[in-house]
Amino acid sequence: MVALTALWLPILVSAVFVFLASALIHMALGYHAADYGRAPSEDAVMDALRGFSIPPGDYMLPCPGRTGGRDPEFAAKHKKGPVVIMTVLPAGDMRMGKQLVMWFVYCLVVGLFAGYLTSRAQPAGAPYLEVFRFASTVAFAGYALALWPLSIWYRRQLGTTIRSTVDGLIYSLLTGGAFGWLWPS
Repeated sequence: MVALTALWLPILVSAVFVFLASALIHMALGYHAADYGRAPSEDAVMDALRGFSIPPGDYMLPCPGRTGGRDPEFAAKHKKGPVVIMTVLPAGDMRMGKQLVMWFVYCLVVGLFAGYLTSRAQPAGAPYLEVFRFASTVAFAGYALALWPLSIWYRRQLGTTIRSTVDGLIYSLLTGGAFGWLWPS
């Protein structure tokens, strides 16, 4: 068993690798451009919504409330449509500093869990491939598996979930590689 404190370097390096890979994926490769479609009459829709001054948050239209889908009024609204699940972000400049910091912290947390579980399964000096296998599997769970319920329950486009799962696979391989490379001997 390896002490978790001995894994600070692979945790940090894996987070840096994933952070840089995600920047490359999102800024250079462009395959996430299909994740969100443009609403018909975008300007008119934005103008209409702006008048409601909806605060930032997550919304469902119609909202089932506490009764769920059993309320006849909700069922009628749902049948009539449109049915919308939306996230409203704050208006203003598109500054991403806070989100980038939070993403890096998340990468550290995934690395921490990957390191913890791998440290319980593999001794110091374990072969690269054994360390890689454990760490990358845990990292894949952290980066990709939680995305699938969004397609199952909220009907997020399957293509978006698949593309994000591919990202998670890349991130997990980088994490496993960092752990295998820097595993204590």
